[in-house]
Amino acid sequence: MSDAYPGEVLVSQELLHERIGELAKQISADYRDRDLLVVGVLKGAVFFIADLVRRLDIPCELDFMAVSSYGSTTHSSGVVRILKDLDSPIVGRHVLVVEDVIDSGLTLSYLLRNLASREPASLEVCSLLTKPGHRRRGLETRYVGFDLADVFVVGYGLDHAERFRHLPYIAVLERGTEPPQV
Repeated sequence: MSDAYPGEVLVSQELLHERIGELAKQISADYRDRDLLVVGVLKGAVFFIADLVRRLDIPCELDFMAVSSYGSTTHSSGVVRILKDLDSPIVGRHVLVVEDVIDSGLTLSYLLRNLASREPASLEVCSLLTKPGHRRRGLETRYVGFDLADVFVVGYGLDHAERFRHLPYIAVLERGTEPPQV
């Protein structure tokens, strides 16, 4: 059994749904009359992208990429790997990359360079969460759900060693003996 467990709730289920509605409204307005391709970054963004796309009031296409720089640790390894690439070309498309969390910005920097080389008409980012580290890389994130402190979080699709994705909220990952259930 793991010595990690979800601790303090940072973003409640209610606050998540409220903010996602606001983001969907903004994205719908910004991409009205454009050919939008939403690219979800797996696995962590799956809950977020599903809720976000359902709340858009514009047509869009959906594709997915899977990239990794963490493995089963809480710190980036520094090596980014594409585990699953897009199914369709993006030349001339308006691409919105949907991420779960931007931490150091390493993975997203790599992903954006890779996608930009494929000549999309535009390339923007929507991230549910951002942490202070991404600002050091100068990454522009057009749509941000929440800015968080530099803590490792789980829930709402975010995991630690594939655990805790199922939580309907976002919480700090704690270490040590799990507190008793009340």
